[in-house]
Amino acid sequence: MASTADSRTPSGKVPESRLFRCLAPVYAVLIVYASLHPCSGWKFSKTPSPFLFLNTRWPEYWTAFDIVFNIVAYLPFGFLFAAFFREWAGRRNAFFLSCLSGAALGLCLEALQTYLPSRVPSNIDFVCNALGAALGAFLAVWPGGGLIEGIVAARTKFFAPHFRTEPGLALLVLWFLTQFSPDPLLFGLGNLRHFSGVAASASFAEPVPLALEAGIVACHTLAIGLFVSSLLSVRERSFFFPLAVFFCAALLLHLLVSMILPGPARAFFWVTSGALAGLAAGFALLALILRGPSASRAVFTGLALIVGTALVNIAPLSPYSTAMGGWNQGHFLNFNGLTRLTSSFWPFLALFYLAAHGRQA
Repeated sequence: MASTADSRTPSGKVPESRLFRCLAPVYAVLIVYASLHPCSGWKFSKTPSPFLFLNTRWPEYWTAFDIVFNIVAYLPFGFLFAAFFREWAGRRNAFFLSCLSGAALGLCLEALQTYLPSRVPSNIDFVCNALGAALGAFLAVWPGGGLIEGIVAARTKFFAPHFRTEPGLALLVLWFLTQFSPDPLLFGLGNLRHFSGVAASASFAEPVPLALEAGIVACHTLAIGLFVSSLLSVRERSFFFPLAVFFCAALLLHLLVSMILPGPARAFFWVTSGALAGLAAGFALLALILRGPSASRAVFTGLALIVGTALVNIAPLSPYSTAMGGWNQGHFLNFNGLTRLTSSFWPFLALFYLAAHGRQA
């Protein structure tokens, strides 16, 4: 008799988990958007075959960073889709299906870039994308690795056994993605001015009033803290430790991204009196609400998201944002567009999630 401690089947399948079903298509959509950003200026007339790039010579201008970036970008794609395919196809078939999916997506997106004046299709990019998907798939199906099993076990142990948990975790992954953009105020999501052209003008920059900045940070700190707590399986008295770990990881990520992208000289621009006051107020409100009835937490989460998003959109453009203007070059131009899109629409996605699942919280 097989041991119950081993969740794998002889065919290499794993217990079904909706987590990979939610994350795989979300990541695919992000890849498509980043590859076609800014998605404007399409030219379909008098254009040669979109697959001519396959026969071109080695690009004259390339860097090791470009190669690594294209491999790493598709590695999660390969991993997530292989994890999803393994649920019903087994280990070997999942590997080949994931490799084929990654190569097909990379080929189609490079071909579509032929019609975008701002993009240059490349056979090197295509090969790196396919390689990244293959490496990710290998990590997912590696015999004896148990990485997928570990993720499924962690989800079962630390998060609530509800139907709504997996979509919530997918939104949480997107929230961490927003922290890769150094433009917004700390945790300040929902700025729709990125799509109006206002945010692109440095002439609008002026200091954000301390009280306004504190309100933005406090609202979004409260909202994301309550959002995370609604996904946890721990008892109320145990919320402190996982939330402390979550916020420490988020702040560390924000700091590391600021050090790498804008540069060490600008790494602490976001550490202002308003941000620190907002964090303190947000943590205090979070502790108070978590001590109250759980039925009201979805309401407070929604209110905090609405108020925080409104404040972000009435606040003057931060000088910190305009100081970041020179960092988004090359592939980071596309990545910056992706993170800004996610940052702008995350609160609205979270509100939709709360409206759909809030009654089950």
